[in-house]
Amino acid sequence: MLAVKEIMTEDSQGRQSKHKRLWLVLSLLAVLLIVLIVPPMLSISRYKSRITQLMSASLGRPVRLSSVELRLLPRPGFVLTDLTVEEDPTYGAEPVLHANSVTASIRLLSLWRGRLVIDTISVDEASLNLTRTPDGRWNLDSLFHTAAIENQAAAGAAKQPTPLPYLEATHSRINFKNGVEKLPFSLLDAEISLRRENPGEWRIELRGQPARTDLSLEQADTGIMQLSATLHSAAHLREMPVNLDMEWKNAQLGQLTRLLLGSDSGWRGDLTGNLHMEGTADAAHIKTRLRAKDVHRAEFAPAAPMDFDANCSFVYHFSSRGFESLLCDSPLGDGRIRLAGDLPGDLSGKVGAPHLSLEMDKIPAQVGLDALRTVRSNIAPGIEAKGSISGKLTYDESVSVANAESVAVAEKPTSHRAGNAHQVKVATPVPGPLSGSFTVLGLQLNGGGLSEPIQIAKLVLEPVVAADDQQAPPNALTATAVFPLGGASPLTVTSHFALTGYQMTVRGQASVARSRELAHAAGLPYADALDTLAGEPISVDLSVEGPWLPIERLPVNAIGSAAAAATSTAADAVSGTSSSADRLTGTIVVRNANWKGDFLANHLEISQATLHFGDGETRWDPVAFTYGPVKGTASLILPANCQAPQPCLPQFEVDFGSLDASALQAAILGAQEKGTMLSTLIERLHPSSSAPAWPQSEGTVKADSMVLGPVTLHSATATLRILDNGVHVTALDASLLGGHVHAAGSLYEPSNDQKKPAYMVEAQFEKLAPAAVGQLVAEHWSGGSFDANGKIELTGFTATDLSATAKGLMHFDWQHGTVAGAVPAALARFDRWTADAVVGSGGMKLGQNEAKRGTQSAAVEGNAVFGTPNKVTFAMPKEALAK
Repeated sequence: MLAVKEIMTEDSQGRQSKHKRLWLVLSLLAVLLIVLIVPPMLSISRYKSRITQLMSASLGRPVRLSSVELRLLPRPGFVLTDLTVEEDPTYGAEPVLHANSVTASIRLLSLWRGRLVIDTISVDEASLNLTRTPDGRWNLDSLFHTAAIENQAAAGAAKQPTPLPYLEATHSRINFKNGVEKLPFSLLDAEISLRRENPGEWRIELRGQPARTDLSLEQADTGIMQLSATLHSAAHLREMPVNLDMEWKNAQLGQLTRLLLGSDSGWRGDLTGNLHMEGTADAAHIKTRLRAKDVHRAEFAPAAPMDFDANCSFVYHFSSRGFESLLCDSPLGDGRIRLAGDLPGDLSGKVGAPHLSLEMDKIPAQVGLDALRTVRSNIAPGIEAKGSISGKLTYDESVSVANAESVAVAEKPTSHRAGNAHQVKVATPVPGPLSGSFTVLGLQLNGGGLSEPIQIAKLVLEPVVAADDQQAPPNALTATAVFPLGGASPLTVTSHFALTGYQMTVRGQASVARSRELAHAAGLPYADALDTLAGEPISVDLSVEGPWLPIERLPVNAIGSAAAAATSTAADAVSGTSSSADRLTGTIVVRNANWKGDFLANHLEISQATLHFGDGETRWDPVAFTYGPVKGTASLILPANCQAPQPCLPQFEVDFGSLDASALQAAILGAQEKGTMLSTLIERLHPSSSAPAWPQSEGTVKADSMVLGPVTLHSATATLRILDNGVHVTALDASLLGGHVHAAGSLYEPSNDQKKPAYMVEAQFEKLAPAAVGQLVAEHWSGGSFDANGKIELTGFTATDLSATAKGLMHFDWQHGTVAGAVPAALARFDRWTADAVVGSGGMKLGQNEAKRGTQSAAVEGNAVFGTPNKVTFAMPKEALAK
């Protein structure tokens, strides 16, 4: 029996194997018949227009394509070339979709029924534009609206509705537009799918990488966005019931802020966000979760980076832009923060009253410092904060309106007797919409070079009452901190903080040492200038205000002087910002201090100096100083904003009493300085020199009297510009030798082939006293006024170099003069002597000249040799009688 069963089993298996082979052969024959029979029955040109009409009807947009090709394997369908889906003119002129190549798969059985049904449309490397109009409508609205109308019409006619094909796109790009303006945001390498699972129900899947076209971003750090949504048909897109889940993962905070805000806010950490939405756009129930790890500022790595896990839920109304039942809660450090309330927006033209509450419970003070670094990035990373913030703040506009109405009723005027007619009315404070307070306990700032921490046991931030402080911004918080900084009186800082900006006043005294520590700890520019400043405590009376987000300003020329350094330090110390939108006013007074710049040989002693801020400039005025044997007063103006194409140089004015050039030289160069005064000064004016460069500036120097060797200038005023290529004296006016001198000149830096500096002097002398001029050359001259003018060029450092290289021309005119001694007879007495002289070869030689006496005239030969003393010699010329 077993043998018979085995034989029967083998026969059965053999027959089954034959049947399988038979079916396989029949299937192959069927495929061959389709391949042979179907193509001749198809007209590609016929189906090109049919496909265009079908896609246009399904998408509700005009569709254009260049060509259609039939494809049977691996799945029957059409290959469309250069597909363009036009845009509704309401949303713009740019196409909604463009793809070079598209595959449209068809349902094979529909061909046997005489109908063409597209099952799937697949595109690769396509460009899709999503447009939103100013009134909040999207260009996809008409797509779903058209499909819904067609389905309703087909259902009413008892016909099979035209199904929307399955749409999918890979390696594509999604662009976002606001009206006709294309936004810089886009999704790259996007994968999209859109299908209709049931009549009136769509399923959308989206995955892509957020990008920004106007910035260079590390694309790998912007994260990946994934979206999955189900939509149901409705008359308008905002009325469609939606069930949506979105995840944004692997985003780095620095690149994310650059993506969203256009600049890196300085935060670091890894971020993951989730969003779930149910309902319609007009009543969307939304839940979000935002998780971040290792959150810290980019400037430093804290000992304990922050992690937070924020969960929010709210109802969003698209039409009114309103939020309802907002609730956000998150642990932060060792504390917790909670935000709740409603933002009704505009409901049917009636504005609702916003209501929000912010509650903090033991939030670390370091969080507040890090938040401040976001808008004031120049705060030094070395500063750390200790302490905690707790409290609750509520914003309710309805309460503010009720308070204003109640105060108005209370202050309603009533009848008074005549005796009270002139009674002064005092305004009643009106509480604003803000109520509550935040308390900072145990605040301590340390690190950053502070020798002692700044400690404030308790700091309370509470709303500002408008009647109490008219200067405070609306809806602001105020806080006052008092702490000693080494002065006779403590430093008092009063601050007002609003959403848009801040105001701050600083009054009191601070020691120079503590001021220096704060400047370095806060990372202020030119803080190094305070390292060599010493003296009595500084008196401060300053006010500063500005927006939170600074406006970038043009860089100000670096000033290598005490005044400029102290100016920048003081201004930035108070404002904490380099923003030109911040406005600083007030004064800083320095007394009995001394300071030394790198380019000076000795300390500058300051008996008193006042620094003024305001009116778009920073001004030191007055500054009473002593520099060695030299005493004087000065003022310095540093322009805050410069719109001119040329750089705005600091403006200075220095006044001296009696000034001796030799004393000034000793003060500037020092007793041990080698070389000459000119050589060292030029070294420091040269920017490429190893010696510290002098600051670029322009201004006026005045002196009651200035001794220049054998001559003395009286009431001298010089206007000069100190630039990177030298010093330019634009004008010099002074009383000299009983007359007046007006001069101008330049001192140029050495060139590559010329190692020594070059000078140019051009001067005019008017009404000089002949006796005083004669003393310069050890001669006895007398007579009327002596006028001269000339231009001389010189090269070198020492007096020998200058006299040897001097060259130029001189001209003088002397009225009614007498030259005593062994001189030509024409010079013994003359009515007028005019002469030209050539300067060169270490001296000056008379050229064409004429000495007149009555009707007689004569030419004189002579020359002068530069030295100590100067020597003048004359030759005895032949006398000639004039006609």
